[in-house]
Amino acid sequence: MTEAAIRTWGLSRSYGPRNAVTELSLEVPRGEVFGLLGHNGAGKTTTVNLLTTLLEPTGGGAEIEGRSVSDDAANVRRSIGYLPENVQFYDSLTLMENLRFFGRLSGIRKPDARIADVLRFLDFPGHENQRLGTFSKGMRQRVGIAQAILHEPSVLFLDEPTSGLDPEGVRMLRETIIKLNGEFGITVFMNTHLLSEVTRTCTSIGILNHGRLVHHGSLAGTLAAFPEEQSLEEIYFQLDPAMAR
Repeated sequence: MTEAAIRTWGLSRSYGPRNAVTELSLEVPRGEVFGLLGHNGAGKTTTVNLLTTLLEPTGGGAEIEGRSVSDDAANVRRSIGYLPENVQFYDSLTLMENLRFFGRLSGIRKPDARIADVLRFLDFPGHENQRLGTFSKGMRQRVGIAQAILHEPSVLFLDEPTSGLDPEGVRMLRETIIKLNGEFGITVFMNTHLLSEVTRTCTSIGILNHGRLVHHGSLAGTLAAFPEEQSLEEIYFQLDPAMAR
């Protein structure tokens, strides 16, 4: 039986009377590419923030690779990479200077060799001495992925990674995710609104509706369970009524 890379039980987060995530219980096995879908405000980003230790749960709990996000947050952070929707860098510094800084924050004492390996893997040479402020959105996303995998995490979280990218940027990101998962076995957990990318990239999916998980299963199993529907989009509208309005 494949062990879970991510496990939650009754995971909840409220802000006063408002519940952003309610009793979320799921398991994502190691080696999966998991896509979390849902309407705007469904709780997707809150879920990622809980799993990456950026928020404390108000109920339930979660583990990453067997480590509690509440009681062992430091070790959780060492085992994960995270790419937020809006990547923040020091725009006045060069690509190399930014990655050196983040590499040292991650505990890499001599990061230059690792940075060179990562940039080679991402097919991103020739920009080492260019200031980040001159980079396009797609280039910044690639730098964000480089930063997120410098310390060789076993789980990678991506929050709306295709947001603002042109079609070429979306394609390159998709190929990178597949490569990270296939070549290095990294478990990927991503929020996305692009159903076409879920179909091409993910092995399993979950759907949130107003903070509650209304569906969780393999992509193949989900498609097989709705033989009358012609696309994942049609299935999604059935499972998340908020999107059909």
